[in-house]
This record gives sequence, structure tokens and C-alpha cells, in this order.
Amino acid sequence: MESLFGDTYEPQDEKSRLFADVILPVPIPKMFTYKIPRNLAEEVGIGYRVMVQFGQKKVLTGIIGKVHQKPPKEYEAKTILDVLDTYAMVNPLQIKFWAWMAEYYCCHIGEVMNAALPAGLKLSSESKVQLNPTYDADTSPYPLDEREEVILQALATKAELTYEDCQELVGVKTIHGILKSLVIKEAIIIFEQVKDKYTPKVENRIRLCHPYASDKQALERLFQEIAAKPKQEEVLLKYLQEIPVYQNPALNSKGVEKKVIADAGLSMSSLKTLIKNGVMEEYKLIISRFEDKEGSGEEIKLSEEQQRALNEIKQGFQDHQVNLLHGITGSGKTEIYIKLIEEALASGSQVLLLLPEIALTTQMVGRLQEVFGSRMGVYHSKYSDNERVEVWNGVISGKFAFVVGVRSSIFLPFDSLGLVIVDEEHESSYKQYDPAPRFHARDAAIMLSWLHQAKTLLGSATPSFESFFNARTKKYGYIQLNQRYGDAKLPEYILSDILVDKKKNLLKLDFTRVMREKIQEALNKQEQVLIFQNRRGYAPYISCEDCGWIPECEHCDVSLTYHQFSEEMRCHYCGFKENVPKVCPACGSGKLAAVGLGTERIEESLALLFPEARVARMDLDTTRSKYGYQRLLEDFGAGNVDILVGTQMITKGLDFDRVTVVGILDADRILYFPDFRAGERAFQQITQVAGRAGRRERKGTVVIQTRKPDHYVFDAVMKGDYKNFYVNDMTERQKFFYPPFVKLIKISSRHKDYKTAEKAARHLHNLLSDIQVRKIMLGPEKGLIGKIKNQYIFESLVKLDKSGNAQAVFKQELQRILEEMYANKEYRSVRVVVDVDPY
Repeated sequence: MESLFGDTYEPQDEKSRLFADVILPVPIPKMFTYKIPRNLAEEVGIGYRVMVQFGQKKVLTGIIGKVHQKPPKEYEAKTILDVLDTYAMVNPLQIKFWAWMAEYYCCHIGEVMNAALPAGLKLSSESKVQLNPTYDADTSPYPLDEREEVILQALATKAELTYEDCQELVGVKTIHGILKSLVIKEAIIIFEQVKDKYTPKVENRIRLCHPYASDKQALERLFQEIAAKPKQEEVLLKYLQEIPVYQNPALNSKGVEKKVIADAGLSMSSLKTLIKNGVMEEYKLIISRFEDKEGSGEEIKLSEEQQRALNEIKQGFQDHQVNLLHGITGSGKTEIYIKLIEEALASGSQVLLLLPEIALTTQMVGRLQEVFGSRMGVYHSKYSDNERVEVWNGVISGKFAFVVGVRSSIFLPFDSLGLVIVDEEHESSYKQYDPAPRFHARDAAIMLSWLHQAKTLLGSATPSFESFFNARTKKYGYIQLNQRYGDAKLPEYILSDILVDKKKNLLKLDFTRVMREKIQEALNKQEQVLIFQNRRGYAPYISCEDCGWIPECEHCDVSLTYHQFSEEMRCHYCGFKENVPKVCPACGSGKLAAVGLGTERIEESLALLFPEARVARMDLDTTRSKYGYQRLLEDFGAGNVDILVGTQMITKGLDFDRVTVVGILDADRILYFPDFRAGERAFQQITQVAGRAGRRERKGTVVIQTRKPDHYVFDAVMKGDYKNFYVNDMTERQKFFYPPFVKLIKISSRHKDYKTAEKAARHLHNLLSDIQVRKIMLGPEKGLIGKIKNQYIFESLVKLDKSGNAQAVFKQELQRILEEMYANKEYRSVRVVVDVDPY
């Protein structure tokens, strides 16, 4: 039996008591030890889900992290209530990964488990029970006892029951055994929240009854009997057209979807009659949510430049576990990825390809599915919980040897990873900010890869300074791609000065003369345009022109963003919203005006400036639905949209051959942000969005609207001079102690009372200052946004020396100090958030 640390244990005496250390989905600093019942001793192991009692009333799903014979000294161990699995849902490597993540990101392993497991794999006393839609008491092979029948009868009249409802119905203290039995008998399904309620994808199908499918004479007699009923005859003929039972009677078992009859415009009442008369039968079939697709098996042909890069990557993997592929936009990194994935799969290894955004998965997934078909799984947050559980189980069963996903896919139950690829590795959306663990998926993926002894490839046209620093210091291998695929030309850059146009009265609806001309030229040639503005909504805020009043969120220290389409003002931090006032609440004036530019307002302006153009918008508001991204991108790719306005979503990896003009409306917003990475992020975003232009034989144009055309970042972008830009910025970082020269940890104290939050922050800051390691402490200061969701925020920033054991010592002492603080009544209600690598 394998432990958390990889060693094995075999009990010497079968009768000796076994204990399990169980990981629970709660923010506690350690695993809890439970007794393993003797009757379950042979059924448990590391990675099995178990039901346990936690506290007086709570029942939770835990994961066994270790099996041993040592009873706990501090408390009397409770007994595991039940085992939920017949095989491990989590493997020992995952548990090691969780333990590393908890330690590195200063959180608890239970919080990591909570983030890692799909909700459909977690069961607790907050769980609810529903009747399995496919359960049929008449055909079920499993007998029910009286208590099980009571629960099913109640579910026949009520859509769902709580855990406690079930206990009261049958009059028992613990219901888990009865519920487990009903789950095994496929009579019920358990879920946690309404959004997690399991709804299997079911097809209503029909087929011929015996003997008509296997006996030709019986079928011919049937046609004679219904000759006078042409509508029934049509239904039968349509079925035989779809399922030629004359040629192959075995095909009948599959049947056809019931809607085939309806779609053909045939009589559904005649079908009902045929079913009633025993000629046909209707049945339900649960099907996978993922289509089975055959890969095309097409041979990917690489250019000479791509083949050189591929050879260098393979060579690099011999010397380095991590390699950085620095390929300019449009250089064809995807084809190189495909070659590497094919080779890894052929060797029997699993592969994980990380993408920063769901928007990016839409195009990339389509491309990869053509090659890999149903061997490939897709994992992201827009999928329902049911779909995520299917992918999880697909990785365990071996159905999916290759997974494409966003940051949460690092938690999937891989057991033999051979290759991890992190595309657009510089992207800030790889960072999870809330809740814990507040991890960076790129960094976590590198550790996951190391645990599996796998190789990692980081890909980007504009690498993060940390990754490029590691490449320059030979920690990572480094490969460059300097040519666009198919000899496509790099775009031409035009800086358009907003202030100059404003003085000359040439600025119209926030668009400069050059921007309008270039858009019109593209439209005249029936080419497409991308407009980038990193702010959604109609305008950042509305303001009273007479008294200057600006509406603010009731719960956060931010102004409300005006959304014209829904006629409301919304807080993008807590979700608070209210209707737009008709008059100013402060002075009664009716002069309320929208200030600033949001994507919604830009969309409206473009419709006025170019009435002949078809304009669409891609931001969080227009892509909330599951396939919102996909539909927009398909419309754009098909040429049904001339101008696409978008936020960061449009900067990443999209590839459309008719896009020749890219407009960046307010580049200064990216540049002048209070963040030491502002220059790096501005260079990355502008270069990435510019890379969407002219990706085939047509040369692209990028128009950048700015009030500071002489800024050094624009000069670096236009020259494509990443290395010099990096060297200049790194000099500043080294001088003022910023990453990659130090490790940053941000510690926030949050409380509904301003003074309590401030006092706790100062107390914690003083205690941390006494830790004897090389460090710089800044703060505590009121947060950049001082209040979010009615919680006042004070922050301290720690700059830790990267050499020696400074990080390990500081994190250990931080954990001890936090435990002491929470034991103090004065600070118990203060929420302390620790964010490692916060920016």
C-alpha cells in the first residue's frame, strides 16, 4: 500500500487496526486521522473517496492521503462511514502535487483538494438527492428494501431531497449507507448545488420489436397489415431506410433517434400507434457529452524554420526539463506542438496542453481535433460539472491520453505525463486570484511535470521576463522562431496622436483620422478589422456635468461601470448593479454624461461611423453563454462580421486570414497602470493583438491611438526589439528589487470594520518584520481598491531573497504567526489572504 511519500506499507497482522489520514475540503492545516472499519480494510487505499463525519453534524467527502497504524494522540479518531469508490479517483502523484501547492502557495491541502475536484465528485451533508432520470423500477434488476422504497416514493413527488430530509424520512441517524446503495442501484443521483444537479445527456430512440427485426416474413406480413394506413407505412419505411435490417438485422439494436421521424415531417401519432401495438419500442440511451471523432491522420508538414526549431526543442529536452520556444506571432508554433504531441502519445505518455483563455481553446481545439480526434479531452470552466467529471474519468480510464485545458486542468488525474506544453506562457490569466490556492498555472505545471519526470515546453511571442531570465541564465533551454509561417509579412505600425487630432478637430467619436481611414480602406477591400479596448461596458462611469457626481458601488471603493444595452450601472468586483438615474441624485441636474470608452460604446460609435459594416463585440458580457465565444468566432471566421471589437480575449492566438487592420484605441490605459509590470504587459498586449493582422499573404496594418507617441514601449514594439526592451526594464527591476530578482508575497488583512482591518494589518506586519531572513517589507497600506464586498483591505508586500532557504523559513514562520493570530479573540474575525507571486 503506497503512502503520501511514495513508500509502501503491508500490514503484518490482518487484525491490526488500520488508520487513514484523510484530506478534507476545509481550510485546516493538516489531514485528519480516521479509523478504517475492519470490513472496509480491503476496500481502501490512497486516493479513494471516503465519507467521514467532521464536527458534530457535518458529513464530508474526503480523500485518503495515507494509510498507517498510528492512532492520533491529540483526539479520539472517528470511524470512516463508507468508501465511495471501487478504484482510486486520485493518484499518489496528485496528492504529492497538492501537498507541494499547499506549501508553496501558503494555503491548506484541503483548499487545494476543493479546487482540484469537480463538484460532482464531492459529497457532503449539504448534498441533495434526485431521482435518476433513467431509473425504471419495473426493469431494474436490483431489489429495494423498505427504507430505499420510502426515499424513492418521496422523490417521485418531490424533485429533490436534502441529506437531512432523507434521514428524517427513514428515521436513522446516518443515511450514507442507504444513499450509497441507491447510487449503486442507479436509482438516485447526488449533487451539491443547483448548478451541479446531474442531468445526463439522454437520447430518445426507437427500434423494431421482435420478431420484425430478425424475421423477413414477419416484416412482410406487417407491411400487408398496415397497407391501408399510409402514415404508419411511411414511418416504417423511413426507419428501414435509416436501419436496413434486411441486410443486417444486428443494426436494429442501435435503433435511431426519435427526432429522425419528426425531422422528416412524418406523423408522430402514427409512430405512437406503432409503439402501442408492439411493432416498435421506444427507449432512452445515455450518451457521452463528447463526440467520438476520428482524427484525420493528416501529415503535418513543417517549414524548414519550424523543423529546425523542432530539432532544437528535442535537443534541448536532453539537457533541460523546461524549454522556452520564443516564436514571433504567426510563426506556426501550433504545428510544432502537434508534432511533439504525436511523438509523446506514440511513446505511451500522456500530454497536457495549457491555454490561457477559453476564447483561445475554440480555434485551437478545432485545429487539434482534426488531428487527434476523440483521443483528446477538453477541460475548462464553461463546461458543466457533468462534462468535467466525464473528462476526469476519461483520463483515469485512458480514454483521453491528451487534454487541452485552461489552468484548472493541471488538477486532472494524470499518472504518466510525458509532455506539458504551456502556450502563451506570459499570460496573466494563468494566475488564479481567488479563492485559494492562488496559484500560477505555468509555474504549477512545471512542478507537475517535474513530479512526473516529464518535459515542459513554454511557448510565447512575448515571453514573461521570468521565463526569459531563466532562459538567459541557462536554467531553461531556449529556441527561437523568427519567421512567420508561409513568409507572411509582419504588420506595419502607425502611431496616431489623439491630442494632435483633438486640436485640429479631427477626432470623431473617439477615432482619429488615420484610424478611420485605415478601417474604411479595409472595408472597401472586403477585409476584416479588429478593434482592441481593454475595458468592457459602455463607459467606465457616468458623471454629472454640473456638480461632478459619480455613482459608486455601495460595497466596494470603485465607480460603477455604465452598461447601455442593459441600461444599468454595474460593479465589476462584487456584481452590485442599479438602474441609471434620470437626474443627478446630488444636485438634481439632468446633465448626466458617459465618461471614457468601453467596448459597448466603441461598438455603437463604429456603427455610426461605418453604417455599412457589420460590427460585433467580444467581451465578458457577450460571451457568458457556454458557446458564446465559439459562435462569435465562427461568424467572424465565416466573414459574417466586418469589425470585431474586443477586450483581451481577441489578443490571444486567434488566426483569421482576412484581418488586415488592427486598431488599439487607448494604449495609454495599459501603459500607465500602477504595477511594476506595466511596461512588460503593454509590450505583450500590443504585440499580441498586432500579431492578429496580416497572417497570410496580405500585409497588415496596426494603428495605435495614444497621447504619448514618443513612449519607449511603442518604439520597442514597432522595432520588434524584445531583447533590448527586456534589458532596459530588467535594470530597473534589479535596482528596485522586483521579480525575477526577489520573490514577492502580498499579505492582505480584510474586515468589515476599517479600524480592525488596519490594526490587524499593523500587528501582522510587525510580527512578520521580526522573521530573521533577508527581506524588504513594504506597508501596510490601504489596498489599491480599499474596500471590496464591504470588506476594508490593508496590504503588506514582502520582497524575499531568492537565495538560500529564506522562502521556506519565512513561509513556515508566517504559518505559525497566522495560527497564533487566529487564536487571539481580537483578530479571529479578520480574514488574512496570502498571495505568493501576486503580480
